[in-house]
Amino acid sequence: MNATSHIPGPASTPGTLDRLLQAASSLSRIAIRAAGALTLISALYITVDVIIRKLLGFSLGGSDELSGYAFAISISWALSFATLQRANIRIDALYQLLPVRVCALLDWLALVGLAVFIACLTRYASGVAFVSWERNATANTALATPLWIPQAIWAAGLIWLCIVLALMLLRSSTALITGDMPGVQHVCGMRSIQEEARDEADAGIRMVKGEA
Repeated sequence: MNATSHIPGPASTPGTLDRLLQAASSLSRIAIRAAGALTLISALYITVDVIIRKLLGFSLGGSDELSGYAFAISISWALSFATLQRANIRIDALYQLLPVRVCALLDWLALVGLAVFIACLTRYASGVAFVSWERNATANTALATPLWIPQAIWAAGLIWLCIVLALMLLRSSTALITGDMPGVQHVCGMRSIQEEARDEADAGIRMVKGEA
């Protein structure tokens, strides 16, 4: 999917916010690739550990603990890209029947609700990491991992998501105030079937070109 395809052009929106959203989109794309790589490495480590345990009778150790850290970190750093892509699931049974202005307002309210929830989650996640660092807490495992390290990386992903949501709120609020309903939809609206079909087609074209 093209992370920048859903950000309106400077002709219809404030240029500074657009550029910031474009930069956030690029950084979030890098983050989700790193998160995917971390998940893949975790899966490979577990696979190797299982094979060695079966064939050689010993274990590399820590696969369950490390995979848990990897999963939490991968999720937190992937959320910003998913949010920018409007990939979060929403029920649209009535949404499609409502007027454009009402849909735009609902889109904005949904983004506000998500931002409030993530802000609360980030606050407590950061607090957990800080307490672990302050108390020098370690995992109750053979690895005795300093807990603040994976927790801080996990919380950092949520902090980045808060930054992305703040930019999206600024952009959508500006569009809502100025009556730019398409601008609101582009930032935080539900993805249409046409948009999803276009993204899938673009992905297929890139795949064909890559194979060629």
